[in-house]
Amino acid sequence: MATRDLSPFDFISPLDARYYGPEEKFFAAVHPYLSEAATILYQLRVQQALLAELEAGGIAPRGTARALAAALAADPVTPAEVYAEEEKIHHNIRALVNCIRRRLDPDAQGYVHLFVTSNDVMDTARALQLRDFTRDVLLPDLHELMAVLVGVTRQHADTVQIGRTHGRHAVPLTLGYWLANYVDRLGQRMERIAEAAAELRGKVSGAVGAHNAFALRWPDDPAAFERQVLARLGLRPSAGAVSTQVVQPEFVTDFAHALVSTFSVLANLADDYRHLMRSEIEEVGEKTRRVGSSTMPHKINPKNFENVKSLWKAAVPRMTTVYMDQISEHQRDLTNSASSRFFNELVAIFAYAVRRTSQAVRGTVVSVPALERNFEAGRQWTVAEPLYIALALAGEKDAYEISKRLAELCRDREIGLLDYLLSDEGSEVVERLPPELRRVVLDPRLYVGDSASRARLVCDLWWGGEGAGGRVNPLARLTDTLARPVDEGALIGR
Repeated sequence: MATRDLSPFDFISPLDARYYGPEEKFFAAVHPYLSEAATILYQLRVQQALLAELEAGGIAPRGTARALAAALAADPVTPAEVYAEEEKIHHNIRALVNCIRRRLDPDAQGYVHLFVTSNDVMDTARALQLRDFTRDVLLPDLHELMAVLVGVTRQHADTVQIGRTHGRHAVPLTLGYWLANYVDRLGQRMERIAEAAAELRGKVSGAVGAHNAFALRWPDDPAAFERQVLARLGLRPSAGAVSTQVVQPEFVTDFAHALVSTFSVLANLADDYRHLMRSEIEEVGEKTRRVGSSTMPHKINPKNFENVKSLWKAAVPRMTTVYMDQISEHQRDLTNSASSRFFNELVAIFAYAVRRTSQAVRGTVVSVPALERNFEAGRQWTVAEPLYIALALAGEKDAYEISKRLAELCRDREIGLLDYLLSDEGSEVVERLPPELRRVVLDPRLYVGDSASRARLVCDLWWGGEGAGGRVNPLARLTDTLARPVDEGALIGR
């Protein structure tokens, strides 16, 4: 069966068959950056920058870069052409070199790929791919998710919710405060992703990274050519301009860690949402007519949030491979060659989960009656903490033990602690409290700390609120840290 005849149903990876291939919008967003076709075209861009710098340095004939650009415009190098050439010669980068050479006059052909090794092209192209994808797709999608979360957080900044620790009722907070934690965590992780993408580095330093070939032409500063080529692409070498045959792997490792740690935030958010959708809680629900069960017509399952959690489980173990790919024997071996080819899958899985999380949160509705019901179910016992604190502030040395004994007494009698405090028997304890604290102890709705104000502050911090030191237009601020793609003129030396 020819490759062109394949459909998504012929693929092995569910990423291609289920999430990438059939999802037209996601495919359109990801394909120009992470696909195999994109990889080859990014490698071609690096080869163009190399040739343009050779021309600028008086090595390649004048007009070579412009001639190549014109030839590519008329007859683009295609991934299929490169793959066909690789099948003949069994080397991917040399196959690309041969395809480029065919488009140049004989007197210019010898300058294609001059001085450099394959990983100069491959590693530099990967840095470009990941940087551009982060700027153009990933950060905008995270920005959209942030907008959705901020909207719900602000809407419910004052909506009282029973807090839960260890799966049990704790003390009150607000629904907005619960989500404000995710707004803050996501904002910090977005900054880390942008920083890691901005730190991605390239290399143009030859077979063992020591600029051996370059020293033949530039003995006084063999690394100058590397800096100049990378500058055309908006990249830098490592701080000391040192490498092996491969770029120092920690830059990509840090980028992967930024993605995976952010993915964990999404998985945590998804878990919280789907637990709040449990039948016995139902503080959040969905308005949907989709099929929830093949046998139970009434079921509506939290499939979107479950999908995010499940994708996280598929992605996190891949981080181990990234760590293992940091190790390459001496100046290079091939033990990370095949494994590193799967890196773009990790990026794509995360990117898909970001969009799925936005879709999931946007599709939920908050049930205020359920929040009220659950709060009422727990309010009898949430008074134990403010009671103990208030007693301590009144000078009781055993305040915690007093509150604990009362709670145990009420459980034994099968009555609520709050009802006990409001009874004649409990009034003696209440009268020992400072007058200004009695109201808070006896009305759990008042015991929410700074939930509402803190939720609004966090929204202002990450989404406007210039007067409070907020990040106005956070997307622009983050993407400004990433270089824009160079224009064609920079590649052809104009």
